Amino acid sequence: MGHLLSREGTSLSRERSRRRRCHGRKVPRRSRSCFLRGPCMLCFIVHGASPPAPEQPLPGRDSPPLCAALSSPEQRAARRLLHFSPAAWEQRGLCQRLLLSGLLPPPVRALLGSARPPGEPAPDMVCKRKGAGLPACPPCKQPRCGAAAPPEPEAAACQCPSEQQLCPLPCASDRAAGGGGSLPRGPGGESGGVGELAAELPPQEEEESAEPDRQEPLENPSECCRESLLPSPPDINQLPPSILLKIFSNLSLNERCLSASLVCKYWRDLCLDFQFWKQLDLSNRQQVTDELLEKIASRSQNISEINISDCRNVSDTGVCVLAFKCPGLLRYTAYRCKQLSDTSIIAVASQCPLLQKVHVGNQDRLTDEGLKQLGSKCRELKDIHFGQCYKISDEGMIIIAKGCLKLQRIYMQENKLVTDHSVKAFAEHCPELQYVGFMGCSVTSKGVIHLTNLRNLSSLDLRHITELDNETVMEIVKRCKNLSSLNLCLNWIINDRCVEVIAKEGQNLKELYLVSCKITDYALIAIGRYSMTIETVDVGWCKEITDQGATQIAQSSKSLRYLGLMRCDKVNEATVEQLVQQYPHITFSTVLQDCKRTLERAYQMGWTPSMSSAS
Repeated sequence: MGHLLSREGTSLSRERSRRRRCHGRKVPRRSRSCFLRGPCMLCFIVHGASPPAPEQPLPGRDSPPLCAALSSPEQRAARRLLHFSPAAWEQRGLCQRLLLSGLLPPPVRALLGSARPPGEPAPDMVCKRKGAGLPACPPCKQPRCGAAAPPEPEAAACQCPSEQQLCPLPCASDRAAGGGGSLPRGPGGESGGVGELAAELPPQEEEESAEPDRQEPLENPSECCRESLLPSPPDINQLPPSILLKIFSNLSLNERCLSASLVCKYWRDLCLDFQFWKQLDLSNRQQVTDELLEKIASRSQNISEINISDCRNVSDTGVCVLAFKCPGLLRYTAYRCKQLSDTSIIAVASQCPLLQKVHVGNQDRLTDEGLKQLGSKCRELKDIHFGQCYKISDEGMIIIAKGCLKLQRIYMQENKLVTDHSVKAFAEHCPELQYVGFMGCSVTSKGVIHLTNLRNLSSLDLRHITELDNETVMEIVKRCKNLSSLNLCLNWIINDRCVEVIAKEGQNLKELYLVSCKITDYALIAIGRYSMTIETVDVGWCKEITDQGATQIAQSSKSLRYLGLMRCDKVNEATVEQLVQQYPHITFSTVLQDCKRTLERAYQMGWTPSMSSAS
């Protein structure tokens, strides 16, 4: 491009030929059609676009300035470019500066300024112009301008055969002599070569032109280094996921879903881990619907336990979808879901054959049809609760007793259609039973006596059995050696003699509940005298208990830890206060003592009475 725009293109060719002959060998002619590799217009002007003088000027002769011969519009534009200060080029942007400075020769680039940081050392000067057929040229190392020592022979001149001698540019201290290669003389009489001038020029910006996206260096690099050396603050997300999952396992469902999962996406993914959705407690949440159950079941199909008690917006459809998508369900709880019917329990029984626990108390619409499906398809059933399901009868209970031979816990409450036949069936077919409760059912001593066959029986609840006699209770205590808890509340027929036998024969008995029974101080004295294992005794609402019985059992019993005296009107409160001071290891339960303990716990939790309530 510079060749075509120059006025004396032929003179440049003659000058090149002359210099080739000076080196003693002929070098192939370079291509003149290059734009990026060859000299541009400004480069051509600086390197001698004006007509060359026939003779080189002497070093001491004054020569006109370099830009004096620039007359064409292109040359005048170049002169204006050369007169720009480095600050003016910086205002035009880094990309424009890099592009133009990469095309200009080193003297012009010296005027434009360098994009290299001030503290970075300049690389060696390298010949950048490449012609067809030219051999590779090693880097040309030039000494500093104005140096007193003469340049070394190998560094005084470039070994490239076709390298042109650069014309010095005018400056404040020296001026160029002309278009030739004269050496200007400084104000002090010192003369320097072209190599000395080129050595002062900044290095070529080949790195910046090759990588225009590189960011400029920071103004204060020490601050960056200081920031990089500062330790990063601790981040909980740097912990392994297993530890975070262990931490989240201590949170409740509400805390995980409504708090932790909203922190970030990473925590949300951790809160959706399958181990948190194996056991779901959705009880007493009215926002739980069939659609929500379906979404939960679709997302986590490995649910093993779910509790939907008091969820009144859940219907049989939602439970059926849950059972269909979670065949590994083991524990199903749905207390007080009166809207559910046999359809839900049949779906659970048919789709979840590994079911082990079914608690569906207080469901009015549940009948024997659902129990038949449980008894015939859920052979692994171990724990059932059908309290206050008033439509359940012996028919469904007997099928469960015959089909679920691994039963360990059964609880019935106020099931008036359940009679002695059910008790007998469970005692005969379920030898692994450990907990049996028939509170308020239509059973009698004839059915209860069959429970003596259960050698593993540990807890027996016989509250409010109207036709229960003392002999049956004493026989059960004698034959069931592993019995640890016996509840005989609301049975008016239980007397002091029965309690004495229980205290003597109950070798492993720890809990005895005798609320509202027909006993006196003699029963408490017998417990304190004969029993070495009973820790909890509750004789509330027993009107014949006095201070003597409470004092005797507290003095004689070595194992007693709790004594219930609620609404024992013949027990003086002052006596109870003395017993509390004398036997601090025993908890005495009365109306006044319970109120004191409640206030003490409230104070410990930070509660303080307000001024208005105090007044």
